[in-house]
Amino acid sequence: QVQFVESGGGLVQPGGSLRLSCAASGSIFRFYAMGWYRQAPGKQRELVASISSRGNTNYTDSVKGRFTISRDNAKNTVYLQMNSLKPEDTAVYYCNIYGRGSDWGQGTQVTVSS
Repeated sequence: QVQFVESGGGLVQPGGSLRLSCAASGSIFRFYAMGWYRQAPGKQRELVASISSRGNTNYTDSVKGRFTISRDNAKNTVYLQMNSLKPEDTAVYYCNIYGRGSDWGQGTQVTVSS
């Protein structure tokens, strides 16, 4: 069973940047498509970005051009580079196997505020 630990969140001003990391357990990580998700207070969890095992990426419209998802299979790690952050990006961010709706990690809080 692959599990994940997210890190890198924090408080940042609008327009700032953060880089989130997601460390995976298990040697079969490289075979999975991965997703970064977020959940804002009072809202449902949403998919923000995904990356296939081969590195093909997709983004939700609200983050296109600002966020970049990447992966390092040698390190069993997925990243989310977030630039030009906006207050509406405030949420708890999670990574998970793309399409797996269970076994969530603890997430990492991102707060965008002046």
